[in-house]
Amino acid sequence: MGRFSMDKTAEVSLEEILPLLGRLNLTYTNTESLLIHLIAGLSGTSKDVALIIYLTLNTTRARTDLVERLAKMDNRAPRERDSVLKVTRQLIKLSGLRNRYNHCIFAVDADGRNPRTIMMRIADRRDSTKMGKTDQLDSVALDELQQTVEGLTRLNRDVWGVIQAWNYPV
Repeated sequence: MGRFSMDKTAEVSLEEILPLLGRLNLTYTNTESLLIHLIAGLSGTSKDVALIIYLTLNTTRARTDLVERLAKMDNRAPRERDSVLKVTRQLIKLSGLRNRYNHCIFAVDADGRNPRTIMMRIADRRDSTKMGKTDQLDSVALDELQQTVEGLTRLNRDVWGVIQAWNYPV
């Protein structure tokens, strides 16, 4: 279990959550930026050109779609393709939690307790809308954050392994 495992519904404070959110964003953006090297290597271009392509595509999904499509080209060795697809699929999987916390409002009660998130998304139904889905920030959320940060740290090392294995520009 993660470092913060405790009673499944134990209340936590924002002071406990905020450092983990910072680590989540740091490890996520650092890992996502490694797509620059994958773009350079798979497209046979320089890191500078790959950086321009990376910055032009403004979502993780667009960037990973590009990397995956380049990896799936007919002239690609199966081992190279599979190693790239393994890391991009893991990045997409781990991006869900990061997206959830980056696209929400954080709220507390009048005493500064009972931290929760409120999603900034409107769900259109056939004849109504739903908005403001609320999730408690409790020990379960803390553990999930910790596990995702650890997963991103491992993924970062794995992506560097792919970059080195296939001699992509660094």
